[in-house]
Amino acid sequence: MSAYSITEPSKRVKWIAGILVITYALVTIVPILWIFATGFKTPPDSISYPPKVIFQPSLEGYVNLFTTRTRLAQEDLDALPPPRTWYEAIVRNRNMVIAGPSRFGERFVNSVIIGFGSTFLSIFLGTLAAYGFSRFKVPLKDDLLFFILSTRMMPPVAVAIPIFLMYRQLGLSDTHLGMILLYTAVNISLAVWLLKGFIDEIPREYEEAALIDGYTRFQAFMKVVLPQAATGIASTAIFCLIFSWNEYAFAVLLTSGTAQTAPPFIPTIIGVGGLDWPAVAAAASIFLLPVMIFTILLRKHLLRGITFGAVRK
Repeated sequence: MSAYSITEPSKRVKWIAGILVITYALVTIVPILWIFATGFKTPPDSISYPPKVIFQPSLEGYVNLFTTRTRLAQEDLDALPPPRTWYEAIVRNRNMVIAGPSRFGERFVNSVIIGFGSTFLSIFLGTLAAYGFSRFKVPLKDDLLFFILSTRMMPPVAVAIPIFLMYRQLGLSDTHLGMILLYTAVNISLAVWLLKGFIDEIPREYEEAALIDGYTRFQAFMKVVLPQAATGIASTAIFCLIFSWNEYAFAVLLTSGTAQTAPPFIPTIIGVGGLDWPAVAAAASIFLLPVMIFTILLRKHLLRGITFGAVRK
């Protein structure tokens, strides 16, 4: 009689699971690949029907994304000297000339400053608060934790107008500081709840041993707790960055120029004669890169963080 393990799945179950995983991966990856491919199409190819899978690659979408263009009459184009660069030649083929750079670069930099700034501040404050809730007797701890969590339950539309009026009085509208503080206030509830769970899993005996060895409470926190909580901090940082990076409602209402981020700017990329889909796809492709790189760099911590504490002794 052969040994049989109730925890080992059968070959049939493995095949079914593999097919489901591959199907899910294709469903999630194909739209991203299509957006990336659209960025290298020409405007006519991007709206062709049936859609073109095989096409002649072009950088017109990226040129249109980073420049502003003006259409000229044919006689005016003929009077101009030959194009000096390859991107000027691309624009000339559409009977246009480059009028100057676009503002996408500024909006992208704003997203980097606000997204990573709010993520750092959320993790910094969230770690301190989570450590306090985990290690000390805080009066009305459960009520305070529920209040912190309730701030995450409110939809942005419900608080958008009060925040707009408050920011206008404080002079924080359309400023990097205002958006960083707002996103931090929204993210800190998630950070506190996630990090408290991670810190609860760290045995108190480690800190007690450090205190006996002469460490102060702060030194024990820095040298014992933080290294042990690195997995939780990394995974929490990814979730906080994803929210700050993709947030649209507050960015539309509270920013218009100086601190406007990429999400409200990308839909305004309008070309001469209609929506420039290659430029929009190019902007979306570039916008995805920082979060993808950040997540890939911390992917091991993310996988460990999701399963951290799943098995208890």
